[in-house]
Amino acid sequence: MTSAFQPKPEYLRLTDLHAFYGESHILHGLDLSVAKGECITLLGRNGSGRTTTLKSIMGLVGRRTGSIMVNGNEVIHVPTHKIAHHGVGYCPEERAIFTSLSAEENLTLAPIVSSGGMSVDELYAMFPNLGERRTSQGGKLSGGEQQMLAMARILRTGAKLLLLDEITEGLAPVIVKKLGEVITELKKRGFTIVLVEQNFRFAAPLADRHYVLEHGEIIATITQEELPGKMDWLHHTLGV
Repeated sequence: MTSAFQPKPEYLRLTDLHAFYGESHILHGLDLSVAKGECITLLGRNGSGRTTTLKSIMGLVGRRTGSIMVNGNEVIHVPTHKIAHHGVGYCPEERAIFTSLSAEENLTLAPIVSSGGMSVDELYAMFPNLGERRTSQGGKLSGGEQQMLAMARILRTGAKLLLLDEITEGLAPVIVKKLGEVITELKKRGFTIVLVEQNFRFAAPLADRHYVLEHGEIIATITQEELPGKMDWLHHTLGV
């Protein structure tokens, strides 16, 4: 009798990943995997290597060694401008909104690089605030609206692997709640998500697994089921 449980295919795997900025050795042999449709978080104090992990996947560090597999393709030597064609969308902490362009111009500026991207109307349904502010200049949007715009922009491109860096930082609780609802919906739609997040209360219910980084190394992997028993250790380790 065949088991009804079929493991999800792997969408991202990092193997022995090292990253350097000039002479500085930041990541020291990271190994992690994310299945299609999973959400994982990278936890750690500032300087632990979480953002560098995302930038390494995008090719935004000085030098990388090891292996980065995206949907079965090795991308460690793929230049940054071609990484998006492998279905990777990066939402940086600074959001990178064009302040002089309208919200809708920002949304439609990025090229569609893969099939299955969400339409502008679908994105306005997911982010109603953006629909209401579609003609407003990017620089006149609130921090929360800019964050929504940054996320919506990569969803339109056809990206299936989302790298999200500190998307809740400095935002009002009502916006944080909305972003949590969006990530829950994206998981249901089969998106694969890597979340760098300081707000552990936000990240905890969303993630299937938590990778804890310290000095550029993974020191623990905690599943959703293991989380309640690890909370004291996490609070101590993360200093939260």
